Amino acid sequence: MLKDKPGSHIVYGIDERPPLAEAIPLGMQHLVAMFLGNITPPIVIAGALEALSGQTGFLVQMALLWAGVSTVIQAYPIGPIGARIPMVMGTSFAFVGVIISTGTNYSVGAAFGTCLAAAGVEVVLGFAIDKVKKFFPPLVTGIVVMLIGLTLIPVGMDYAAGGVGSADYGSLMNLSIAGIVLLVTVFLNQLAKGLFSYASVLIGVLVGYAIAMMLGQVGFSGVAEAGWFAFPSFLPFGIEFVWPSIFLMMFVYVISAIETMGDITGTIGAVGRAPTTKELRGGLVADGVMSGLGAFFGAFPNTSYSQNVGLVNFTGIASRHVAALGGVFLVLLGLVPKVGAVVATIPSAVIGGGGLMMFGMIFASGAAIINRNVEMNQRNMIILAVSIALGLGVQFKPDVFQHFSQEMKTFFGSGLMMGGLTALILNLIFPQEKAGKEDQVEPES
Repeated sequence: MLKDKPGSHIVYGIDERPPLAEAIPLGMQHLVAMFLGNITPPIVIAGALEALSGQTGFLVQMALLWAGVSTVIQAYPIGPIGARIPMVMGTSFAFVGVIISTGTNYSVGAAFGTCLAAAGVEVVLGFAIDKVKKFFPPLVTGIVVMLIGLTLIPVGMDYAAGGVGSADYGSLMNLSIAGIVLLVTVFLNQLAKGLFSYASVLIGVLVGYAIAMMLGQVGFSGVAEAGWFAFPSFLPFGIEFVWPSIFLMMFVYVISAIETMGDITGTIGAVGRAPTTKELRGGLVADGVMSGLGAFFGAFPNTSYSQNVGLVNFTGIASRHVAALGGVFLVLLGLVPKVGAVVATIPSAVIGGGGLMMFGMIFASGAAIINRNVEMNQRNMIILAVSIALGLGVQFKPDVFQHFSQEMKTFFGSGLMMGGLTALILNLIFPQEKAGKEDQVEPES
């Protein structure tokens, strides 16, 4: 097995196991970093599909449960399923558009059938990684990771302002709470030592939560209404296969695969090396398999969570055991809705303060991938420039596609999809004359 080559900021390597007293808050920190991002897609989908009216709680429960199971399997693989790395999984925003379109035009069962049938694409990509990895060099994966961070930063700002649609959006109170969380996180990370340094995000969120509670910004009515135990059911909405939607969803899974490879590269990069073929294969296969299986229980597709990649790079905690503990917490939240309801009381502004740091670190991780592995010659600079320009262009100005069909909007209206596809296509069209620092994926181990 390849050894980690940790830099000065690495506290625990991938296979190192922190003491339980440290591992518990560090695992909770992973949960906090991804919680709102994980529960938002099912909330949005439930609100858009009339057939799912009244099912929001169940869908959120399944999102938490399945994210936890998938995270544990990434840390502790079952055969070829899993990468054996600290990669936190969660419900992906990338699939929301196709799911809503399928549920609206066909049925909820068709939406879950689409998620199930198309998931095989990512599994195939995983097992064929030796043949396809040349299409995803560090230049492409680095651009994808950068775009993930850049496109999430506006989301972080919305949370910091109080959440889109909130009556007090942009209020001084919300911005002050978010600012305090951000400042506490940065100062502890840079000036404190030990647990106070590498648990800085969690501590920042706890400080912000305490302030929000004192200011009357936290409500517990949902906690009283939530049940103590709830278990998953098989095919709660049925299953149906509609080929036009399946083909469209296959494409989204390819984009998800690029994102996952970028996240694996960013995570492994924290310990000073490139990912092995085995790690890339296991991560992609787990991504596809768990997304497909989740459809049987009412869970939407999972993907690796880039904010947690940013957390690994920011804190220097690269232990897969810590990430797995975060996965266990997610499973417990999925089985005990009352506990999940407590976590859901965290105000958006608090999450936004920590999220801005994480999303910025995602961008920085992508830039680091390119800096370490890519020679910035004219060809590579053009690919980087055009990909970022088109990706951010459609992300911030989606109205450019207002005259297109809904399917075309789904294809090209995402900054991640547009930018990632542009990088992938341009990398294939223009040959790499000099290998430079490219293609540094490490061999099987």
